[in-house]
Amino acid sequence: MTSGGYDPNQYPQGGQPGGYGQDPYGQQQPGYGQQQPGYGQQPGYGQQQPGYGQQPAYGQDPYGQQQPAYGQDPYGQQPGGYGQDPYGQQQQGYGGVQPADLGVRIGARVIDNLIVSLPLAIVLALVFSGNTYQIISGAIVSLAVYGYFIAMEVTQGTSLGKKMLGLRVVAPGGAPNLTPEQSAKRNVFQIVGLIPCVGGLISLGLAIYIMITISQDPNKQGWHDKFAGGTQVVKG
Repeated sequence: MTSGGYDPNQYPQGGQPGGYGQDPYGQQQPGYGQQQPGYGQQPGYGQQQPGYGQQPAYGQDPYGQQQPAYGQDPYGQQPGGYGQDPYGQQQQGYGGVQPADLGVRIGARVIDNLIVSLPLAIVLALVFSGNTYQIISGAIVSLAVYGYFIAMEVTQGTSLGKKMLGLRVVAPGGAPNLTPEQSAKRNVFQIVGLIPCVGGLISLGLAIYIMITISQDPNKQGWHDKFAGGTQVVKG
């Protein structure tokens, strides 16, 4: 310490205290108006780097994805509505016609059975009586109904009951009339009534199974339709 108040040991080797804005540890501080470098980033020469936690510009997606335009679905294309086919196609029958529903088909079958079975049963009851009627009536009615459907489907492509309700039967591939073989296979469940004692129960069970398979099939085809090669009852 000298008498003038200047201590040469305080500032060794002629060093002077740093001026305003100078880093005491030897690093240059940025001047007024200069941007501080971001966290963990070094600013390039002559380039201003964004700081840590910088926000994206207005309207810009922070994850690099384009925002949807006004009126555009932000989630992309939505699946089809209820009852619409996911692939853009609606179930149709042969030739673009619509398959007939189960309810109207049952109604047509009831009408046909009333047209054929009821009058025949009355005639048989007048001709035969007692055990004879019980034995032969079921077989005769079954054969008559079986022959009726084959004749109508082969020649008309429909039956009286179906025609009344606006239905028709098309052959595999969309042909208007069935062949005798196709119609015989399609109505084979009708002749199980020929079996003594249990024929009626078997015929009823097969009819119930037909209704189940029709309701579960997208083209409304029962097992008897598929057994015949792919016949189908359609509207019109």
